[in-house]
Amino acid sequence: MAAIDNERFSDQMRFNESMARHTSWRTGGNADTWFRPATREDLIAFMQTVEPGTPLHWVGLGSNLLVRDGGIRGVVIVVQDALAAVEDIDKQRVSAGSGVACTVFARHCVRRGLGPAEFFAGIPGTIGGALAMNAGAFGGETWNQVESVDVIDQEGKVHTREPAEYTIAYRQVDGPANEWFLGAHFVFTENYDTSMDKVKALVNERREKQPLGLPSCGSVFRNPPADHAARLIEATGLKGFSIGGAVVSEKHANFIINRDNASAADIEMLIEHIQGEVKAKHGVELVREVHIIGERTG
Repeated sequence: MAAIDNERFSDQMRFNESMARHTSWRTGGNADTWFRPATREDLIAFMQTVEPGTPLHWVGLGSNLLVRDGGIRGVVIVVQDALAAVEDIDKQRVSAGSGVACTVFARHCVRRGLGPAEFFAGIPGTIGGALAMNAGAFGGETWNQVESVDVIDQEGKVHTREPAEYTIAYRQVDGPANEWFLGAHFVFTENYDTSMDKVKALVNERREKQPLGLPSCGSVFRNPPADHAARLIEATGLKGFSIGGAVVSEKHANFIINRDNASAADIEMLIEHIQGEVKAKHGVELVREVHIIGERTG
């Protein structure tokens, strides 16, 4: 593996760590090495010790992630502590680290009268995840507000990049390989017509329409052009359909719930079944929004 300074990072590292404890689906195998740095400086120093080619997996709240039952080789890096700062730059600009929860970021911006920002309250993850997939909600998308991003490469070198260096699409961001987001500078309109009441209303709307509080990953599939994945899944008659302990939510068909100690294999098989049935009945290929990592068992 790597020449990691185990003494320096001993209180921030675990080995054979169950990823079921760190994903919102509450299932999945173990990570060989799990690292939760306390500071940005610790993160950079750690990255400088990792051997080139070591698989690295960055995790935020684990809300858009399925870890297979065979676990994860290499290192899982969890950034909520090290990259948790939100700072005002000027009247229109705000910086946020990748570990900041999107709901926290939304409230900060709205309190300052900046917008559009309330849509971040509808994203069940962190700024890092939102940057990685151009997450969005209620008509807003993350990268519409990005002015620049800070990234780190596998050698521990930090770079600042602009949106023009990325190919950005609906729920998809492609950029330089082997780099991870440390955070971003966002630009908004000041004195925007928004309020905390709007944020609360959006959160309440999510609560009414989605099975919040149950172990899921949020939306499993991207919405196809001019349609909704949930509508297609429901029209296919799959609400309530289950494989093992995994079930399609009766409340929102684009959610899969871990109802009864589902394995990651149960969930992945259900995802593939939904894709196959929707393709057969509607001719639409649903594209996963959730990321699947790790190794299968057997």
